[in-house]
Amino acid sequence: MTDAAHAGNRLHIPIHLRWGDLDAFNHVNNASMLKLLEEARVRAFWKAGPGEEAPETAVLESGIDQGVLTLIARQEIEYFAPVPYQRHPLEVQMWFGKLGGSSIEVCYEVFNDPSNDERVLYARSTAVVVLVDAQSARPTRLTDEMREAWDPYLGEPIVYAHRR
Repeated sequence: MTDAAHAGNRLHIPIHLRWGDLDAFNHVNNASMLKLLEEARVRAFWKAGPGEEAPETAVLESGIDQGVLTLIARQEIEYFAPVPYQRHPLEVQMWFGKLGGSSIEVCYEVFNDPSNDERVLYARSTAVVVLVDAQSARPTRLTDEMREAWDPYLGEPIVYAHRR
């Protein structure tokens, strides 16, 4: 999928690799990839702390004391190439495949550094995130603020090769 395949915009979140993200085969381990995607999701959707910057999509309050939890209901990932260690950050492009009543479908594409002449798509992933009330453990509705911030990033969901 390319940017042109989406009606909405994409967020571009740079994520640096850590040496510990690599496995014995000298590429990013699959469990580490999910952690990198989690880091991108937090940077994209959680409000910034004092002195930090965040995109306009960062409307979630962090911490259980805020009363709302974000839980992963489902996550899928499809790999296209091994991710070698590199000093430049990976570029994680993100958009929403769906904004539901209490859930969001977050879509990701993971590329090498955008300054590289040869662009490499390493992986695509989808995470279904559900907003849950911390006290009752019941799903809670997306707010108008969330919908307003996230609607411009609504696009086509990822269609995986095994589902075509």
